[in-house]
Amino acid sequence: MKKRAAVLILGLSLLLPFLALAKLGVGVGTGKIQVDKPLKPGFIYNILPVTVFNTGDEAADFGIGIEYRENIPQLRPEKEWFSFKPEKFHLEPGQSKMVEIQLTLPVKGVKPGDYFCFLSGYPIQKSEAGVATVGIAAATKLYFTVAPANIFQGIYYRFVSLYTRYHPWDTIVLTLIALAIVIRLIGKKFKIQIAKR
Repeated sequence: MKKRAAVLILGLSLLLPFLALAKLGVGVGTGKIQVDKPLKPGFIYNILPVTVFNTGDEAADFGIGIEYRENIPQLRPEKEWFSFKPEKFHLEPGQSKMVEIQLTLPVKGVKPGDYFCFLSGYPIQKSEAGVATVGIAAATKLYFTVAPANIFQGIYYRFVSLYTRYHPWDTIVLTLIALAIVIRLIGKKFKIQIAKR
């Protein structure tokens, strides 16, 4: 009995260092994203996707978000301008997930100029009190320029952006509305009656 207990204690003592070495890790597949053409207020843009990797040896939930660096000459984009699909996801060790990024520039209130931020992937550690993020992350640099525009240009750019995004459904809806107006005008101009015989 003492021999079994000694073997069990010895086995646990050998196993504990390996359990303690389990670690969380994260990586991203792109080092830098540079948008070459100037962006226009009011437009909706799809930025290159970012791949997030679980480089650790344990499964975890991961997220992606926007981070800033102090003392940079570029402007900071607002976090609300970005949406991620998916924003949170689960990865087993060695797995990766491609995250789509959409940048929606407001119609007004966007300063023209050069912008910079980090697209940061990070593991999320669940605690008993709620959800807390772990202090490790990996990031991709994002650079883009916003062209000068007034509010009318911003409204025009938003309309063009929505038109291209939802085409051909927008054309079908506009055609049906125009057809309904034409039928209504023809009905007012010419009284058409169907009589029974």
